[in-house]
Amino acid sequence: MSLPPSRSLSRRTLLGALAPAALGLGYVAAVTTGPTSSRPADGDDLEAVAAASRPIAFRQWDSTAELATGRSIGATVAGGRATFGRATGTKTQGGTRYETSRWDSPWVTPGFAFTQLIPSWSATTPKDSFIEVRVRGRDAAGRTTSWDLMARWALWDSFTKRTTQSGQSDDGTSVDTDTWSAPGLRSWQVRVVLARKAGTTARPSIDAVGAVASALPATAPPVSAPGVARGVVLDVPRYSQMIHRGHYPQWGSGGEAWCSPTSTSMVLGYYGRLPRPASYNWVPQGHTDPFVDYAARQTYDHAYRGTGNWPFNTAYAAPLAGKAFVTRLRSLREAERFIKAGIPLVASVTFARGELDGAPISSTAGHLLVIVGFTATGDVVVNDPAATTRSGVRRTYDRAQLEKAWLTRSGGLVYVIRDSAHPLPKGSPGTW
Repeated sequence: MSLPPSRSLSRRTLLGALAPAALGLGYVAAVTTGPTSSRPADGDDLEAVAAASRPIAFRQWDSTAELATGRSIGATVAGGRATFGRATGTKTQGGTRYETSRWDSPWVTPGFAFTQLIPSWSATTPKDSFIEVRVRGRDAAGRTTSWDLMARWALWDSFTKRTTQSGQSDDGTSVDTDTWSAPGLRSWQVRVVLARKAGTTARPSIDAVGAVASALPATAPPVSAPGVARGVVLDVPRYSQMIHRGHYPQWGSGGEAWCSPTSTSMVLGYYGRLPRPASYNWVPQGHTDPFVDYAARQTYDHAYRGTGNWPFNTAYAAPLAGKAFVTRLRSLREAERFIKAGIPLVASVTFARGELDGAPISSTAGHLLVIVGFTATGDVVVNDPAATTRSGVRRTYDRAQLEKAWLTRSGGLVYVIRDSAHPLPKGSPGTW
């Protein structure tokens, strides 16, 4: 299976070991860099070293007080949301005229020169409305880049087709689907444009928006020592992406293309927060796990031509589960904190032939699976949706192999999806 043009393997090779958004759109040999030691590193002592050698900083605005620190132009901040209040501008999209208002975040300075930024958000878009998410940056000399469009997004696709705009390389920065490449910048800012069809009363809103900045090396660190979640395995339901082969060509045709929405659906099922059957009653009778078909439709990126857009998946999950965002972690020890807190993680992995023993596929340039727990010896228990049947989804992978597959190319990227009963683990090292 070929990758969409924006994610072709040749282009990913040019982008280097941390090519943005390596997601499950084809099972082809992955590009890998450098050996990774299989010797477990000392636990707590190396966490501080990892924080220095793998700079990651996540920042989110997720309450009335936090959103109020931003600048609202026509938006109203109240009740934990920034909502369309009054029109302060107009724009034409797809031949339709829209009124707009907006919210701008404060400037964020992570404390290092970052190379990539990945925004994520939680929003509502009633009737004919949508949001746009834009980012810009500033270098050490105070020079500011232009605003780059990261997403034009709506929860449903009746009026607006969810899309991104790769490229935009006018000032040294560029967009690769869901990832902003911004070498050497010191600060960043995010803007959310709230748009509704002119003359209507729709009130699109955001209740959370943020981004993770990072400057990661091309190789993974030594394998981490087992931590707090040894012997903990969460009861996450098992769904297979492969049973959806050929479903809905307009949203990726199922099968190998749907690892991301299938993984997202497994986490929603764990919380009992799958969409109501009325939402997907358009899926024909007899389709197994029709909520996965629904998730594929709700996460499809019409420019990328796939369901693997990272923040599109968390934006879909957030209203259902309660909270969801994209971030990066530095090691499986950090992932263990989430498992201990009862929060499974959707993780992006890449591996070549022979690099992940026991996997249902031989290699991949990008694949999503769910980390659900750890064995008593620290190996990783996952729900891998690439299995051809539900019964084959649960797998146990060698800790060193899985950590390398996860850290080397995607930089330890995860979807954090949770409900109110599962607060984030304490002791955040800046990655959540």
